[in-house]
Amino acid sequence: MTTDDRRRAIGKVVSVAADRFVVELHHGTDNFTVIGFDDVHYIACLGSYVMIPVQSEYVVAEVIGLREKDPLSMRVSHEAVGGLDKASSAKFLDLVPIGTLPQKRDGAFRFGVSTFPSLYADALYTVDDELDRIFEVAGTKECVPPPSGDGVATRYNSLSIGTSVVFQDYEVKVRIDEFFGGHSAVLGNTGSGKSCTVATVLQSLFEKPDEYVARGATFIVLDVNGEYRKAFEKLPESISRSFFSIADIAPNPSDNNESAAVFRLPHWFMAVEEWELLLRASERTQQPVLRTALGLSTLFADTVDSRLNEIRNHILASCIQFILNGDAGSPSKKDRITAMLSTFSTDEICLRVVRPMIAVTFGEMKGIESCATLMETYILEKVSLPSYSHREFNFNDLGTALDLALLYEESHGNRQIRDYCAQMLTRFKWIKEREEFAFLRVPPDQLQNDERRLDLFVERFLGLERHESQLRKKAQVIILDMNEAADEVVEVASAVMARLVFDRLRRADPRNRLPVNMILEEAHRYVADRPSGYAIDASRIFERIAKEGRKYGMFLMVASQRPSELSKTVLSQCSNFVVHRIQNPDDLTHIRQMTPFISESVMKRLPSLPKQHALIFGNAVNLPTAFKVREANPITKGDDAAIRELWFRSKDAQSEFLIPEEPPFVQEMPLPE
Repeated sequence: MTTDDRRRAIGKVVSVAADRFVVELHHGTDNFTVIGFDDVHYIACLGSYVMIPVQSEYVVAEVIGLREKDPLSMRVSHEAVGGLDKASSAKFLDLVPIGTLPQKRDGAFRFGVSTFPSLYADALYTVDDELDRIFEVAGTKECVPPPSGDGVATRYNSLSIGTSVVFQDYEVKVRIDEFFGGHSAVLGNTGSGKSCTVATVLQSLFEKPDEYVARGATFIVLDVNGEYRKAFEKLPESISRSFFSIADIAPNPSDNNESAAVFRLPHWFMAVEEWELLLRASERTQQPVLRTALGLSTLFADTVDSRLNEIRNHILASCIQFILNGDAGSPSKKDRITAMLSTFSTDEICLRVVRPMIAVTFGEMKGIESCATLMETYILEKVSLPSYSHREFNFNDLGTALDLALLYEESHGNRQIRDYCAQMLTRFKWIKEREEFAFLRVPPDQLQNDERRLDLFVERFLGLERHESQLRKKAQVIILDMNEAADEVVEVASAVMARLVFDRLRRADPRNRLPVNMILEEAHRYVADRPSGYAIDASRIFERIAKEGRKYGMFLMVASQRPSELSKTVLSQCSNFVVHRIQNPDDLTHIRQMTPFISESVMKRLPSLPKQHALIFGNAVNLPTAFKVREANPITKGDDAAIRELWFRSKDAQSEFLIPEEPPFVQEMPLPE
């Protein structure tokens, strides 16, 4: 043992078992404090580490218990001697072995112990250099060739996220490749500091002042509470931000490094499954009709295609024939045909051609036979309806397409289909009128070119811009503010954007060259474990990203206060966990099931963690570590309410309350009878 090791010896090993060591500390200390050659060390902190030299290695053991025994206790009671004699009492540490560390400074930590210490082997306290080697985060920066060829340039290889609560003044670091190159979960009760943790991690990443800052990073924040815009206002000038708001009013940029815009999602970019989610289409009857209607929406596209025109005529002719053969009266038939041709027609079948044939005289339609004969000429024997091809169409055209799809089904004998789809049609009309879905209903001619083209739309959302034949990074932090959106809007918007980004990364060649980290704030609202009351659940795309995203460079950071309500698939794929205080037994059980490699002693710490403290474990750190999270500057917009300050006020201060005014209430007057 070296001279330095002898100087930091704290005791002797007095018991050795395969899973438990006992160390008796040297006499002469009152409070488990050791004055080492480099500092004063309090060595009896649960979760701290003790080094035990064995041959050319150290056995690293974690402190899981401490106790004290009075040498007089075998002869007389404590009361008889006036209490415990701290100076002469024997002090013991209970340890569990966790791994070995070579004594040479270039050696790496490895889990497991193959050679156990002998009785009366020395036990040493740890120093910061050994902690860095244990956590494999030695050296926050690494040198890389400078872009100019002169001097020295550096980049991060590990990131400081806080200070240890066990080892005094020791910075807890995570390895960047493992932390941001995998899925992560930030969990904890409301008010425990999750949002500030996410904010300070990104602030720490982007605060590097010299060359090789994280210009190539892409962080997409799905901000359902409107908290994060404020937190990123002071990022360095080399880092740009994009802010999209789902509100109607266009936001103003907060500074020169931010671009701000209203978020508008062209509805024809949505997949069939997302339409089913939006309209809550049931699986057996409504989904086939909806899929047919989405295919018919292709017929509304401004496309010159003779085959499409034949299909348009076939559908119109089939529907008109069905109406003519129905049991309704002639006036009702005329009104129904007129309404249909007013919204959808072709040059061959339109009101100009059909109106003379369906004219009603004295309650009878004189030209019904000639109309039926004309329609017969446009009906195709073998027809394949078009499939949904994501071509531009007005949102209202889908209503017409739904009506055509129902008429087409009725013309083929399915007489009850309209009743079965009544709920879906009501839902469509409701969405067409609701203000919160306005971001979906924007007509194509009111969109910019980079919003109408799918490739440009996704690139803009990813903070990219085209420059000749290359893509350049325009923004590193993209925030989608959905604070004013209802849960169902959040569910649809988040699922569609996640799917569009994932599809874009899957088609990239070469793949995995644009890593994207998507932060899912309040993820339990749209990545739920329990399926929704309708057929399609928004969490499916996030489950697919959790399982396949690593191959294409798309990673999730899931932030939630209810782990038990999160998708088990998503949570099980997370390789790193930052867990704040959690007290709910169901949530604790859920975390224990999802992370079986975490010991029971680690789980017992979670209910008692103070605010702004967390426990981190996973691939980015070798061992579970409790730490105090760095202060976010600026903090997020989710501050706690200052109850005392707001409640206890002077009489003169009553007029100072700042309560946002609501729009004036307008009472609807009953219609006259």
